Amino acid sequence: MNLHEYQAKRLFAEHGVPIPNGDVASTPAEAREIARELGGKVVVKSQVLIGGRGKAGGIKLASNPDEAEAVAGQILGMNIKGFQVNKVLIDQQSPGGIDQEIYLAVLIDRAKRRTMVMASAEGGMDIEEVNERSPEKIFRAYIEPALGVRSYQTTYLASAMDLPRDLWRDFHKIVVGLYSCFKANDASLTEINPLVITGTGKLMALDGKMSIDDNGLFRQPKLAEMRDVDEETAAEKEARLSGINLIQLDGNIGCMVNGAGLAMATMDVVKKFGEEYNCAPANFLDIGGGAKSDQVATALRLILSDKRVKAVLINIFGGITRGDEVAKGIIEALDQVKTDVPMVVRLAGTNAAEGMAILADSDMETAATLSDAAQKAVAAAKGAN
Repeated sequence: MNLHEYQAKRLFAEHGVPIPNGDVASTPAEAREIARELGGKVVVKSQVLIGGRGKAGGIKLASNPDEAEAVAGQILGMNIKGFQVNKVLIDQQSPGGIDQEIYLAVLIDRAKRRTMVMASAEGGMDIEEVNERSPEKIFRAYIEPALGVRSYQTTYLASAMDLPRDLWRDFHKIVVGLYSCFKANDASLTEINPLVITGTGKLMALDGKMSIDDNGLFRQPKLAEMRDVDEETAAEKEARLSGINLIQLDGNIGCMVNGAGLAMATMDVVKKFGEEYNCAPANFLDIGGGAKSDQVATALRLILSDKRVKAVLINIFGGITRGDEVAKGIIEALDQVKTDVPMVVRLAGTNAAEGMAILADSDMETAATLSDAAQKAVAAAKGAN
């Protein structure tokens, strides 16, 4: 689950990370009143769960309350990469301007299976771009959970970035606070971009990003309430409530798979065989382990609700999930939604033979391997275009 900037920064502040004074508005009039309370010179920032807000015109400066009201009126209701702006954050402008922008994050290095602090003096831009252009300008320190952030680690990071020495102590406090926020909230990412040196010589988090591990939400009822359901499509919301992991993409081949790793592999293989024919996955969909026929039916119905889908690939490797339950769900979904979208099914593992027998009279292709299934799905989608 991703949090909005204003939500992330408020959580950062609870752990001692300095942030600008500000508040959230949903109308231009509210933006004007907040700007008046903050002294007039503010930044008006769209609150959507997508990057590139500034380039899209979703972040603007205002020098007085009237200008803040006008700017908020321009931003509210904007569509930024498919997300509508319903709220704006009104933040006080950085005192004395900005002398330097820094990137700082706490995240999980999955390859090393460790938590790390990542920092770069190239703040204010996408870290992926920095990594591609100047990887030597990104510095890392790995955190031992039993010890937490050590002063020698923040000294290394500050020195590597040529941070002014008189700011090293404050930088240490911010890194410790960001890591504390990461741990306390079951986060997979806490990111400040940029952490700035203001014109008055202070460090301040001007932006914030935070991703929460969904598996930890049962321990975080306060965070669960922060979920912005308006940022989900109707299909994604229904999938979440049904215990299905769904992320909609821009392709034309719907994928239904059990297990996140297998789902990613399926998407990769579809992309590989479909690239030449402009075919790609339309979604990431993991029905999970032990899915019953009703969940399978819901998943297939959600896939077919996307009008861009020209073919469906069902790739199930049965362990806990049983092939016959999957087959019953497919039949149930086809009873609910009449469709002529071609389907390719690959079942393997537990009760796969029973599942294929249930599907024997249905009008769909079968495949023995993932490669074969992906190629048949691409051919079907290509023929439907």
